[in-house]
Amino acid sequence: MEIPSLSDIEFNEPGEWPQLFKILAVLLLCITLLVAGYYVIIKDKTIELEAAEQKELALKQEFEKKYAKAVNLEAYKEQMVEMRVAFSSMLQQLPRKSEVADLLIDISRTGLVNGLEFELFKPAGERPVDFYAELPIQMKVTGSYHQFGEFVGAIAALPRIVTMHNLTMKPLGSGLMTMDITAKTYRYFDEEIEENK
Repeated sequence: MEIPSLSDIEFNEPGEWPQLFKILAVLLLCITLLVAGYYVIIKDKTIELEAAEQKELALKQEFEKKYAKAVNLEAYKEQMVEMRVAFSSMLQQLPRKSEVADLLIDISRTGLVNGLEFELFKPAGERPVDFYAELPIQMKVTGSYHQFGEFVGAIAALPRIVTMHNLTMKPLGSGLMTMDITAKTYRYFDEEIEENK
């Protein structure tokens, strides 16, 4: 088969082109249409598809989280009841406004029972913090190391919540020491609302 040169081909008369050029022209036209179709139609749809797949993945993860919560709803409800009971019992360990004076007496009596000598016992004013008030008590006591330990242990055993902060100890000689410490107790604010009802 003889391949004609390009100068022999009449471009205005495609019906008279040799078979090889017709096939090449059709292939070139198909490739051009495919490439143009990809950029005009498919490329935008591909971007939309990727975005939809990302959204589907996010929705599937959200569904799985919600499904896990729904499956465990009864367990969550039981846990909430337990937490309310625990929170209620902790609130009962906080002194009411009327019980603060008794708690201060209990703390000082605990120190005296354990053989400590108070040089300073200074309750400070209430400091509001979120939904509760902090009641700090500055103390300076003299005694032995073991008496300090017994005092702190006895404070921890009180029926009300009392925490110890800023502990410093210094020796005085002859087995005695001084301890500077701040005890803090806490009061829940909502009790005032309940008492006024």
